Amino acid sequence: MVADSDKIEPVVGMIHSTNLPELFRSFGGALFVTTYQANRILLCTASKQEKISILMRTLPKPMGLALRQKRMAICCKNQIWFFSPVFGLGDIEGSGINHEFTFAPRSCHVTGDVAAHQAEFVGDDFYFVNTRFSCVCAVREDASFTPIWKPHFVSGIAPEDRCHLNGFCFEDSHLRYATALGESDEPEGWRDQKASGGVLIDVKAREVLARGLSMPHSPKLHNGKLYCLESGRGRLVSIDRVSGEVQEVARFPGFLRGLDFVDRFAFVGLCKLRGEKMFRGLPIEELHDQLKCAVFVVDLQTGQTVAFMEFTKGVEELFDVGFYQGAISPHMVGFEGELIDEVMSLPQEINA
Repeated sequence: MVADSDKIEPVVGMIHSTNLPELFRSFGGALFVTTYQANRILLCTASKQEKISILMRTLPKPMGLALRQKRMAICCKNQIWFFSPVFGLGDIEGSGINHEFTFAPRSCHVTGDVAAHQAEFVGDDFYFVNTRFSCVCAVREDASFTPIWKPHFVSGIAPEDRCHLNGFCFEDSHLRYATALGESDEPEGWRDQKASGGVLIDVKAREVLARGLSMPHSPKLHNGKLYCLESGRGRLVSIDRVSGEVQEVARFPGFLRGLDFVDRFAFVGLCKLRGEKMFRGLPIEELHDQLKCAVFVVDLQTGQTVAFMEFTKGVEELFDVGFYQGAISPHMVGFEGELIDEVMSLPQEINA
């Protein structure tokens, strides 16, 4: 049974291109966006004919987001929450609700404050970037985190954020590429050259494939090509997997965080820059007078933006984006009020 929360949500202003709802429907899915600046995960759906609807759920500092068929995980301040779908829920009066299913929290793994960035399901396992300890980790029940890999230039596992490791991707169930903001083995040593010291690491070859990147994030393989966000220059790039040559795909008016793909299209998250020193002195400041907080949809073949949604109030900084295919209007419950008290499901064999 599901009831609306009595908690007053913050005012979030949003505009979108007129074609975005139809694009969501043609892709057969919905968009999830995390924003630790607002302590929210946003579920964006095209449930109405000409409008994008946003459902907000509160989580502590949500960052990395992982989606796969009927599973979702969200990396938070000191824990990772795992969600699974619940079917056949009704509203508070017992009437059916117009959603294919509802994502409900099912388990939690406590990591401590490790600044968990990008995350991914791989087979039956779950991996995440442990930025504070400069390593990629697996979730195991007997430890807060289990390191499986660190950059070759990092000499040890320590809570020193030596290179600001922030992204990774797998290929054929093997860790393949990773991004870091600096090639450093000193505590927070990446900060000295943050504007152009970023690297993309070839894990298999145990070498740096591309240097000179400005705050790279979100390395991903799509249709055999390697992409990443060069956040400090506000551009989506492709990187040749042999030569390391960097080629611009598209440029955006924002600091970039969050990347996902559907067919030949990419969803790219844009942020406004914070006033903190870490985000000053970047090339993006000189390229645009005003930055946007938004999600842009770009055609990878042409580099052109085909649709967008822009946040005009309440949200200034996104962290991750993920497009879930297979449900046009999924729902999600969190821990607001007493809502979670009545969200229960039993194994199918018990109901048979």
